[in-house]
Amino acid sequence: MLIQLQQDIRPEDKAAIENKAKELKYKTTEVVTQAGHYLVGTGKADFDVRAIGHLPGIKDIHIVSDDYRLVSRKWKVNPTVIDFGDGLTVQEGDLTIMAGPCSIENEDQIEKTIQHLVANNVRFMRGGVFKPRSSPYSFRGLGLEGLKLFYDMCRAHGIKIVTEVMQVSQIAPMEPYTDVFQVGARNTQNFNLLDELGKVDKPVLLKRGISGTIDELLYSAEYIFSGGNEKLMLCERGIRTYETASRNTLDLNAIPILKEKTHLPVIVDPSHGIGIREYVEPMALAAIMAGADGIIYETHEKPEEAASDGAQTLSFSESERLIRKMQKTFELRKELA
Repeated sequence: MLIQLQQDIRPEDKAAIENKAKELKYKTTEVVTQAGHYLVGTGKADFDVRAIGHLPGIKDIHIVSDDYRLVSRKWKVNPTVIDFGDGLTVQEGDLTIMAGPCSIENEDQIEKTIQHLVANNVRFMRGGVFKPRSSPYSFRGLGLEGLKLFYDMCRAHGIKIVTEVMQVSQIAPMEPYTDVFQVGARNTQNFNLLDELGKVDKPVLLKRGISGTIDELLYSAEYIFSGGNEKLMLCERGIRTYETASRNTLDLNAIPILKEKTHLPVIVDPSHGIGIREYVEPMALAAIMAGADGIIYETHEKPEEAASDGAQTLSFSESERLIRKMQKTFELRKELA
């Protein structure tokens, strides 16, 4: 079960609720987030919610069978809305576009990318300063100083940044210069990292693991939510299958399934999802028609000169064309709904 507590609940009322849950053979775990106060109950005994629901201090009570109770759609009537201020939100019913290079390389690259995004009314710029690379000899990012430059330049133009955090020790120094912490596919089950991200008051974009199931992605999200951070977005970015014709297999099935299972926004990354520049556009459009709340993709002034992932990165002209098509596709989806 999931019990929503009143924000001003008295300690003695909370204790009475916990004792009653124990009588019903349920173990409770207290979770306090930016937006709510919860008791998550785990147990298997059937019970009548009226046996506990009448107690003072309870705002609402829900029977949630999913093990990932907090991120389940079964208890939350209204989907999660992540408010970034400045009139900028990520939520169901909208289409959020996030674009930028795989890696932040230098000041000139940042400036030209910002100009491209501003011209196309894109308010989120993605870019890595700490890069997990398969080879230790590949470019691995500009680090914290690069992040500060990235953040300051984007802030001057009203753009929010999305950047990857790779380990617990990076969270504190990155936090003042980050709008969205991205958890990459390789770290989706780094539970120490997820626990610590539950303690920050910054949105997290959680990518699906390289070979992870949908349920495993939701379990990982539950770690962050149960740690205290409700500002969560899920990202389908393709999974590793036996197919070798593309870098990954973008799982379009995951979009409607996640929309049914969870109240969290669902973002899709077609760049990593297929890994081939020519096919990023059709996969992005397909993801929108499947119900995605946002698209995150890679763009660079000269993809052939990009420090990483050039083969899946769109040029600015290709990116501009994609943005126009995504907007038209989104309008078509609303008409057909």
